[in-house]
Amino acid sequence: MNKNNSGKLTFTILSISLLTVMAGAAIAPALGIIRDHFADAPDMLVQLIVSLPALFIIVTNLLFPWLCSLMKTRTLALAGLLLYVVAGVGCFFVDNIWILLAMRALLGVSVGLIMPLSTGLLSYYFPPEKQADLMGLAAAMNQMGGVVATLLAGLLANISWNYAFLVYLLGLIAVVLVLLYLPNERLKGGSGPSLSLLKKFHPSVAGMFLVMILFFIYPTRFAISAHAGTALSNNTITLIMVGLDVVAFLVGLVFGKMMRGFRHGMKYLAPTGFVIGYLFLSKGSTLPLLLTGSAFIGIANGIGVPYLNTIASMKAGKEAASTVMPLLSAALYLGQFLSPLIITPLGALCFGPSDILAPFKAGVLIGILYLLQAFMTRKNQVVE
Repeated sequence: MNKNNSGKLTFTILSISLLTVMAGAAIAPALGIIRDHFADAPDMLVQLIVSLPALFIIVTNLLFPWLCSLMKTRTLALAGLLLYVVAGVGCFFVDNIWILLAMRALLGVSVGLIMPLSTGLLSYYFPPEKQADLMGLAAAMNQMGGVVATLLAGLLANISWNYAFLVYLLGLIAVVLVLLYLPNERLKGGSGPSLSLLKKFHPSVAGMFLVMILFFIYPTRFAISAHAGTALSNNTITLIMVGLDVVAFLVGLVFGKMMRGFRHGMKYLAPTGFVIGYLFLSKGSTLPLLLTGSAFIGIANGIGVPYLNTIASMKAGKEAASTVMPLLSAALYLGQFLSPLIITPLGALCFGPSDILAPFKAGVLIGILYLLQAFMTRKNQVVE
């Protein structure tokens, strides 16, 4: 592969990474306006607009190795991307919450198709010595997708609730790039997840689950605690939250250099960052505490995801896209979905149901658990 083609292929794969975070996060800023529009619907149905795609992403991820045996890479990517655009933008045209939820479920299927490709193709087409840099860039693009989608959806929602769904038109950029530059090769398929596969990659799978349990405390609880504990405006709180994505984006850009210069200690940086970040947030809601805590959590997320993807892809080699990456993707979205279901009762049990900072305190406990998991399962897992 010559340098010019390599650059085009890299950009094409990274364009897919830009889209994957948008399954739920893109619509989060518009959820209040959507709630007002569907005032007669139960709150749970409105909340499912954000969380439902995660369940269908998980199911599709588990079927992904089998799908690899049926379709080649470009066909699979195009199927996922076209469904992504149709299901995402399709919500603009509907005014029934049940049809809306059906479209969101299809969006989850589409992300389940493209998520393993967004990282697995990097390990398929590029040598191990380039993968740390590329995984960092993929994570950075993922964070940038969150920033762009959040801002665009928020602005579009000011026109009308359904305009926020037009943000999924961004998927057309990736469609064009895939048509032009992604080779149509057949990845080695498989029979799907198995105990032997899970046993081989369980440190990375468990680590990804813990990373997402920890990270999703922030988007589900930060605005609530900041509103209750400060006089900050909605715009200021939004800017702080977007700032976290910017920090994670910048960390992703330098991740490859960090892996080469500090590889023996990288496994501890993400859990340590989460512990420190939630310690700051658990101490109160002053602006310095909010900014410092958010920065550390951004650093932790910016390191944790690409680190786990890197060590797993190097271990799996060219078969990563059809073996470990679907497992990591399933763990990622399962963590997102279960985070509030685990953190809220844990915080209430340990620190009392009336403590609005209890989820952050619970985050410190889970962060310590993640630190122990990294120490006990990664003693010999060092990326050279």
